[in-house]
Amino acid sequence: MRLGVDVMGGDLAPAPILEGALAATVSFDPDDTLVLFGDEAIIEAGVASSGVDAALIEVIPTSNEIEMNESPVEAARSKPDSALVQMTRMAGPKAGDARLDMAISAGNTGAFVAAAQMHMRRLPGVARPGIAAVVPTFAGPVTFIDVGANIDPKPHHLHQYGVMGTVYARRVLGIEQPRVGLMNVGSEEQKGTEDMQRARDLLRDDPAVEFVGYVEGRGVFAGDCDVVISDGVTGNVTIKLAEGLSKGIFKLLQQELESHDPAFVSQFAPIVKKLYAEYDYHEYGGAPLMGVNGGCLICHGSSKARTITNALAAARRFVELGVNARIIEILESQQVEA
Repeated sequence: MRLGVDVMGGDLAPAPILEGALAATVSFDPDDTLVLFGDEAIIEAGVASSGVDAALIEVIPTSNEIEMNESPVEAARSKPDSALVQMTRMAGPKAGDARLDMAISAGNTGAFVAAAQMHMRRLPGVARPGIAAVVPTFAGPVTFIDVGANIDPKPHHLHQYGVMGTVYARRVLGIEQPRVGLMNVGSEEQKGTEDMQRARDLLRDDPAVEFVGYVEGRGVFAGDCDVVISDGVTGNVTIKLAEGLSKGIFKLLQQELESHDPAFVSQFAPIVKKLYAEYDYHEYGGAPLMGVNGGCLICHGSSKARTITNALAAARRFVELGVNARIIEILESQQVEA
């Protein structure tokens, strides 16, 4: 398996990105390759000091980088030698034997999505790719799609997100019959726009999707469904709100324990640490861009070393479990039936 990492992408890059990528090689098979994109001198120095077998590493040097504040499409087009663009090109169908099985970056998400669609293209039958993020909830992990790639989806886009989210939840998360909900302002049938109601009908009529109807924001964390479908704006706001709330609760809990009795901190530290790990996005590694013709994993901008290590593990599972092949199979069968 060939797994590519954009060493230069992310708020904390390059040191923790490189560290996390190299740490992941302990689980590599002898014929696996970690392809690192970025500053050649930095990467080679890091590899040399890590003690990692150089036979597992391939370095692709780059001359410029896409910054977090740059216009996504313009940057993807104007910086062909950036790590992010070079990596997506090598993850596309035109790369031949050098093709990457997965491209991983914590860099500019918009530019990553734009570059992926330019060079990797879409899976057969897919109208618009969407980012699928795993959100830890009190009732278990929920797959949330889309969380930022498509801010103005059409009904058939939302329908396909239901299909892709179902495949991901079943294969990667091991949920045998994922329940799919469409995020709306209420659960009543008459709620939402005409497009929302059309998407509801498409989902309801699809036997490949276990559609349970509309879901409200509070239902996401109450266990109302296993897959939540949304436009990119609502999805992105929701997961970031949940992330901020989670951090705030744990910080408040620590402050309360310290103010009540400092001794409580050491007593409850293992419990708090365990709970935090269960609701920490770093544990999930990244979010796949579903629907592109290849593997594309988007990591949080503030990714640490362990985020990238976990992302590489998640990337291997995605490829090994044949997620894309199953999506193609379902969509092709629907076209034949139509």
